[in-house]
Amino acid sequence: MRLRLPDTEFGELKKGYENSGSMDFDEGLTHAIIEGNKQRIEQGTLLDSSINQGMFAFNADMMMDHIVKNFDNAKKLYGETLLRIATGEDSGSLKRNISFPEFQRHLKNKLKQKERELKDADLLDKEGNISNKGLDLASLVMYSQELDNLKSKGLGDKKSKHKMIYGDKGNIRNFRKHDRYRDISIKSSVRAAIRHGHSEIASEDFRVHERDSKGKIFLVYALDSSGSMKGKKIEVCKKAGVALAYKAINENDSVGLIVFGSDIKDVVYPTNDFSQFLRKITNIRAQKQTDIASTIDRAIQLFPRDDVTKHLILLTDAVPTVGDDPNKNTLNLVEKARNLGITVGIDLNDEGTSLAKKIVEVGSGRLYIVSDLNNVDSIVLQDYYSL
Repeated sequence: MRLRLPDTEFGELKKGYENSGSMDFDEGLTHAIIEGNKQRIEQGTLLDSSINQGMFAFNADMMMDHIVKNFDNAKKLYGETLLRIATGEDSGSLKRNISFPEFQRHLKNKLKQKERELKDADLLDKEGNISNKGLDLASLVMYSQELDNLKSKGLGDKKSKHKMIYGDKGNIRNFRKHDRYRDISIKSSVRAAIRHGHSEIASEDFRVHERDSKGKIFLVYALDSSGSMKGKKIEVCKKAGVALAYKAINENDSVGLIVFGSDIKDVVYPTNDFSQFLRKITNIRAQKQTDIASTIDRAIQLFPRDDVTKHLILLTDAVPTVGDDPNKNTLNLVEKARNLGITVGIDLNDEGTSLAKKIVEVGSGRLYIVSDLNNVDSIVLQDYYSL
């Protein structure tokens, strides 16, 4: 997999760098971004947190106004991570001291300084909106953080019992007509000749390596961007999508993306271009209602008609809310998807369990109830490996 980064100062860090699939590359990319540049990582995390909170901009005066007027509401609006990075204070300190004029002046200066730094680095435009360069940095920081997380969890590669000539070397078996000579195991063939009492290796002595493979898989990662997903939920789901795309594309599978709320917000057709997927998923912001039916309908259109494994991973924390009978519409489209060979896996909290069970039953998929948000990436990869 080639990671093609945009032509920014961040893209130039590793332009043309080849990823062999080992964690050495991940570590190299992470160090290239982080090493000696803590400020850049902090800025990227701030911008990523802003996006996850549904914001398109960073405005020091507006943030200050919200914090002073009602800190509890400000905490809900901005989230703890964004507040901490922007102000340099934890939420407890902010709440205790925000009524003091001296602290207010200090805080306003900190926020204005942060805004100036972001604008001077061209991460914000003149109006305070997140620039393309800012989005690139947020993408790289999210990517590096998730790869470090995968490494710490020890989430490895999937295995399959299917056989293919271009896979990894696996079991030894007898040589067959049309086997490749390069797959002959010399040691095993010599041992067979000795056992048979042959002074030379005969045709019946030849042994070859079988090669493990896993057939082509096309995935669509459908992520709910409704208002209830704002903050930590959408953050961990985006990182889980990054983990899925990274692992699947390294396996030569293709991954697409659907961002949905009250309608379809964005689409990426199943691709091997990791940078395209990364850029799109970084830019997801939480908004409004949930329309699962139209999401499944759109996913059906993204999959190829070829005889390949097709799987839709649907991440949502809510029941559908759009249409006269949203549950019925959703199940009808799940059935349509299944008839086209598309399986559906769903990942949610407890609220929509009844409908979710019907979805996976009709869609021949799997249901995962998330009790710990930090395990979303593990669950998504588990679902992928199960294919």
